[in-house]
Amino acid sequence: MSNSSEKEILRLLSDIQTREQGFNMVVEKYSKRVYWTIRRMVVSHDDADDVLQETFIKFWTSLETFRGESSIYTWIYRIAVNAATNFLKARNRYLATDVDSSEFFRKMEAPDELFDGDAIEKALQGAIAKLPTKQQMVFMLRYYDEMSYADMSQVLGTSEGALKASYHIAAQKIEKEVKLSLIESV
Repeated sequence: MSNSSEKEILRLLSDIQTREQGFNMVVEKYSKRVYWTIRRMVVSHDDADDVLQETFIKFWTSLETFRGESSIYTWIYRIAVNAATNFLKARNRYLATDVDSSEFFRKMEAPDELFDGDAIEKALQGAIAKLPTKQQMVFMLRYYDEMSYADMSQVLGTSEGALKASYHIAAQKIEKEVKLSLIESV
């Protein structure tokens, strides 16, 4: 987003009379990118829609606390990543207490008509899913969203050096896992 449009949105958001117009501009500008960030984390379209809605509700209800120390872009991504992480933690708690979670896993493995990919893409997604949560987030924000390490540092609250190391380790693990997966499928 250009600085002029960022400033315009911030101006609209800061005025109670134009706040809704500013919010609509944010939703229009970021919803698709934020959706795909969330989607890659939670996998399911329906879950991603729920987390996206939660993200924008949290954004709207937290407008009064936004201090402008980061851009709208990094702030909304931080909210989205936190919402997706909280969703995943809640789902894992549910699975840990559910005696028969096999039905859940069958649903997760079912093909999603909105997510169509070839063997390499499926191998990549499988490899990403095996990473620890923090490495998943770092890899996805850098690889798919092409987010800078500086912006990631603000979103994830981690130093740029640690993020670079996490990305490097994640990329190595993914490369190894994808190669293995493709060899096994032949």
